[in-house]
Amino acid sequence: MRYAEMIALALALSMDAFAAAVCKGACLAGQKDRGEGLAIAVSFGFFQALMPLIGWLLGSRFRVYIESVDHYIAFGLLAFIGGKLVFEAVKNNGEELVCTPLHFVELLLLSIATSVDALAAGVALAVLDTSIWLAVAHIGVITLVLCFAGFIIGKRFGARLYTKAQLIGGIALVGIGIKILVEHLIA
Repeated sequence: MRYAEMIALALALSMDAFAAAVCKGACLAGQKDRGEGLAIAVSFGFFQALMPLIGWLLGSRFRVYIESVDHYIAFGLLAFIGGKLVFEAVKNNGEELVCTPLHFVELLLLSIATSVDALAAGVALAVLDTSIWLAVAHIGVITLVLCFAGFIIGKRFGARLYTKAQLIGGIALVGIGIKILVEHLIA
């Protein structure tokens, strides 16, 4: 996987977390900042980095058995994750924002829920010739930065970017999956 593709993957995977950070920021607009933005960014960044590592460890155990179809697996996983994001963006378009106070358990559950797709992407990374440590570092840092920015944007402008972030992330993941499939079929 080339460096630009790794950055694109990290950006696409972080869109769900970014969208959640925008929503939490919008919910906390007008309230005194007690470090919620930093807590959200660190938690989302940590889990977005941890999940692909777990997926990679699982996928690496089976790599020998799936090398002949690895490009189909990578495409299928990325297309499924991306398609799910696009579907959710279209389904939730115009939906009213539901606000609740930020609690530790909610933050933990949101962090895990928004990073499940990164687990599947980690399986795809196991079948590609990619440095998992470089990928994990990029995914974690990019998610952390985007989520902190998303929280601030949400506090300032509301949740208007939520569905757009999901849609862009989904399209990017499907595009990366198609690129991987085409490169392997042509090679």
